[in-house]
Amino acid sequence: MAVGKETVLSDNAFLVSETDAKGNILFANKEFCDIAEYELDDLLGKPHNIVRHEDMPKAAFKDLWDTVKSGEVWQGYVKNKTKSGGYYWVFATVYPYLNEAKEQCYMSCRRKPSREEVTKHEALYKTMI
Repeated sequence: MAVGKETVLSDNAFLVSETDAKGNILFANKEFCDIAEYELDDLLGKPHNIVRHEDMPKAAFKDLWDTVKSGEVWQGYVKNKTKSGGYYWVFATVYPYLNEAKEQCYMSCRRKPSREEVTKHEALYKTMI
């Protein structure tokens, strides 16, 4: 992958990750690791923002965290970065839940967004940075 190169998810892509209450990665499926260009061992225990693209406005993540910390499900469009400096867009759904030890965790499931939504959110996010 080249720096700045977009990776477009396949139509049936399903990227999953799980974090603790502080946003540290507890789990990531193989597809997430492959798209982000990391090995699972490189991600476990690391802050999820390791894949946050600098084009993403802070307000979008404030909304995400405010929503899930209040116990609600959040959905939105996110531009993430790959290990090599590329990027990929996802439509994310983030679910708050308590694990077996009654600790707060978050599960994020992502799929391919439409090109129209990517174009729309790319323009919107530029106005928010």
